[in-house]
Amino acid sequence: MLIRDYMKRNVFYVHTTTTIGEAARLFVEKHIGTLPVVDENGRLRGLLPLRSMLLLVMPDFVSLVEDFDFVSDFGAAELRVPDPATLNRPVSDIMLSPESIEETSGLLRASAVLNQHQLHDLPVVDQQGKLVGIVSRVDVGTGFLSRWNITQAGAE
Repeated sequence: MLIRDYMKRNVFYVHTTTTIGEAARLFVEKHIGTLPVVDENGRLRGLLPLRSMLLLVMPDFVSLVEDFDFVSDFGAAELRVPDPATLNRPVSDIMLSPESIEETSGLLRASAVLNQHQLHDLPVVDQQGKLVGIVSRVDVGTGFLSRWNITQAGAE
């Protein structure tokens, strides 16, 4: 059960010099949660999860308060947008370390890496470190489930 058999091969990605504004546009247009960041040779250099983008405008109290059950409306805090200078910064300023998995790795290893780094999506690279795909928690989970004998499940 190798990752290359379960990964998505059509990967949306950005370069280290892509601006935060350009990345934001790609998140919206493609409705995705993670953008791998690559260099000019296609080698993985970082990860840009949607949450890193949202942290640019997230009020500090959101990470400090443990229980929001008492808050029914966040008002103007929900309308915050980054200033133009922030949108013109390169994604390399806010990207995370380049967590990835090789395409010849197994599903269990992918699951472990996703859990260890609290990721929803994990770039897949070849032996030279070039981006060749992306695998999500759903891809890994359905990969495991596909080996179950479910064709007869529930049939009586």
